[in-house]
Amino acid sequence: MPDQALTPAPPLAGHDRSFGGIRVAAPDNLAIVSLALPLGEEDTAERAIETGFGVDLPGIGKSLTCEAGRTRLLRLGIDSAFVLFEHPAPDALAVVAAKLGDAAYLTDQTDVWCGLGVSGPDCRAALERICPVDLHDDAFAVGDAARTVMEHLGVIVIRTGKDAFLLLSSSSSARSFLHAVETSAANVT
Repeated sequence: MPDQALTPAPPLAGHDRSFGGIRVAAPDNLAIVSLALPLGEEDTAERAIETGFGVDLPGIGKSLTCEAGRTRLLRLGIDSAFVLFEHPAPDALAVVAAKLGDAAYLTDQTDVWCGLGVSGPDCRAALERICPVDLHDDAFAVGDAARTVMEHLGVIVIRTGKDAFLLLSSSSSARSFLHAVETSAANVT
């Protein structure tokens, strides 16, 4: 047998491209762990999240940062959430489990999703061309999140700053996702 080791890598690793006033970049080492709050034990899980991360679980359709901005909690359903953070090793589940113990059901989703950061003064104009969610400041504030479709792909869109968004889509269609976002960005500039 050959003496080779495989190293996991995000499908868009290292991607960073600009289109006028729009930057499209894949976040480095993005780890994603899903949380499911056990039926009847939601209060216990929420207390564990508050203790482990130092913040309350955000409301549905909201996200917030904690741990000096290194971690983002994202909630899209009544009994489920995501923890997003930078982590280079393939043991993201252990990091979250160390904070929550067995208070919630955890699943490492890192390899399931790919992420794109889209930022710059023209980024909202580019995203509005392919996203049916109203991304205007009055309708989609910093910290808001939604599941939607861009082109034909399922996407989670998170507003991370005034002119910044984090997009998550299935890693199995990462190149199609990147193509859709970059084509829209190129057409705006």
